[in-house]
Amino acid sequence: MAATTQDIAPDLAPTGVLRASINLGNPVLAQGTAADPSGVTVDLAREIGRRLGLPVELSCFDAARRSFEAMVAGDADICFLAIEPAREAEVAFTPPYVVIEGVFAVPEGSPVQAPADVDRPGVRIGVKRGSAYDLYLTRTLQHAEIVRGQEGTTVFLDEGLDVAAGIRQPLTAFVQERSGIRLVDERFMEIRQAVGTTRSRRPETVDFLRATVEELKAGGFVSSSLARSGQGDAAVAPPA
Repeated sequence: MAATTQDIAPDLAPTGVLRASINLGNPVLAQGTAADPSGVTVDLAREIGRRLGLPVELSCFDAARRSFEAMVAGDADICFLAIEPAREAEVAFTPPYVVIEGVFAVPEGSPVQAPADVDRPGVRIGVKRGSAYDLYLTRTLQHAEIVRGQEGTTVFLDEGLDVAAGIRQPLTAFVQERSGIRLVDERFMEIRQAVGTTRSRRPETVDFLRATVEELKAGGFVSSSLARSGQGDAAVAPPA
């Protein structure tokens, strides 16, 4: 017999409230303040709660790593994070609902023309600590050095680094606001943003989340939410 929402709700939200961890540090996914957040992740959390007949409580963080830590600590029931091997040991992910790109920025005179030029001895890359691109570069780079900070762009400027890594949309804005810095247009990674919950949940609960995400992609919910939040250039993930 298929699980019903009455079965799923107490497994996913044992407190009777669906607690969602929101990362305000990614402006493609969430905007506003902790007191008044908005964006596609907020819309998704509220829609999942509506389908389960649950009130929704939003806990907002300034970085993906803090959102992940809240999930692992049991302070959240669902999260909205990029799918990464370092997280999958703790988090069961749905298929992605949106795909964004990780890109590099460099000083105008830099010899870097493509992502392949970055992984060289002596090259230092500024990243936001615990971000999806920090995790990706940590497991893929062989020669370049990663320098972590509260923001990759801040540590890039403060320490005079060779490269800044980030999400395309905010890194593009960063470059446009400053002279002497250019974007390396080719992406170095695809960041697959998904809904996650702890691996302690029943398989039926995870299946419900997966099916919900697929339905919301196919029905236009995700694209409409992105457009409303001014992120219409973000790509809705293809069907799983």
